[in-house]
Amino acid sequence: MPEASSPTRKRIVDAATKLFYAEGIGRVSVDAIAEKAGLTKRTLYYHFKSKDDLIAAYLDGRDQPNLKQMAGWFDAAEGGADRKVEAIFTNLARVARHPKWKGCGFLRTAAELASMPGHPAVMAGSRHKTNFEKWLAAELSARGVTAPHMLAREIVLLMDGAFSSMLIHHNPDYIGAAGHAAATLVRARTSGSQV
Repeated sequence: MPEASSPTRKRIVDAATKLFYAEGIGRVSVDAIAEKAGLTKRTLYYHFKSKDDLIAAYLDGRDQPNLKQMAGWFDAAEGGADRKVEAIFTNLARVARHPKWKGCGFLRTAAELASMPGHPAVMAGSRHKTNFEKWLAAELSARGVTAPHMLAREIVLLMDGAFSSMLIHHNPDYIGAAGHAAATLVRARTSGSQV
């Protein structure tokens, strides 16, 4: 197997990312990915044992960039932890207004693979959600928020619920409403809160 950092492998993952996110994993063939990458199917299979491995690589490749983006929104926001958490949702709502936004790729992929809980892509999605939850718990803890781990989990539930509602209703206002609820929860658990 070639190195995970090879330029050809990156080209394949980049092509797969664009297609999987735009159309869903079930609707995209290996042939389409190879064509978009400008490679043969044989070359694609030289770098990935199966389409399943490529789907997992697509999600693994989104983990750190997504976490970095959310951390950037959090850090850039002024105010307390409540405002910082709400800023993540506010920015997600802004991004969701873009015509090419298709929702959370991790959740969409997990939904397509709901009958396959051990699938490598489902496990990649689980790692991403866990990474975000742990990062958020650490940030909340550093700001003196009570029960930061439980609160981080509640915020993840609000976020994923908002993503689901957004996909059904095609209305980013659901993400904004979830952000308001998340900020309220944070204020209720902040030292010296009067909520």
